[in-house]
This record gives sequence, C-alpha cells and structure tokens, in this order.
Amino acid sequence: QVQLVESGGGLVQSGGSLRLSCAASGSFVAVNDMAWYRQAPGKQREFVARVRHDGSTNLADSVKGRFTASRTNADNTVYLQMNSLKPEDTAVYYCNANIRPNMGAWENYWGQGTQVTVSS
Repeated sequence: QVQLVESGGGLVQSGGSLRLSCAASGSFVAVNDMAWYRQAPGKQREFVARVRHDGSTNLADSVKGRFTASRTNADNTVYLQMNSLKPEDTAVYYCNANIRPNMGAWENYWGQGTQVTVSS
C-alpha cells in the first residue's frame, strides 16, 4: 500500500523558518511529480510548490522568494523549506504525488497533512 508521510510542521513566530518533509513509502515502481498544497481554515486547498522528477520546480506567487522546494529521488522524499514565515502562511500543509504502484497504473496520492501555525 502506497503512503505519503509528512513531518516537520509546528508553531513558529512570524519571520521564522520551518522545513517540511514528505516521504513516499510502500510498494511502487516510480514516483513522478511531488507537490505541496495547503489549506487554511475556511479556505480552499491551494497549490504551494511542485518538484518534478528532474528537480525543476514551480512555486506559487505568494511564496516565491520565501519558500524553496526540493526532492531526493533516492528515497522518494520531497521537502519544503519555508523562510520568512507570515501569519497568513498558517494552514494544514499536504503532500501530493503521482505514483505508479506495483502492477498498477499511475495514481495521485495525498498525505495526511501537517499543521503549520505562524504567530504574529
């Protein structure tokens, strides 16, 4: 069974930093794009960052210059380095990935989410 397991959330003061990690585990043959989304209370889930298999990235305009996304293909882990955090970054952050399970077709998976809270 394929899973995405996130870690690294927490409480930080405005201007601080956090690093989120998300590792794919289980039985699969390949991992393609890995991404981060977030959902603040009362708002829709929104895109934050995407890292392709070749390491190229896309970032939402709201986080450009503050957040950096990267991955290590050897252990199928994606990272989100968040600097200069603002209270408006407070949200549950979700990992997302396109994964091909053993003997299966490509599927899209979500992690369970990790809370990031930025105090003013």
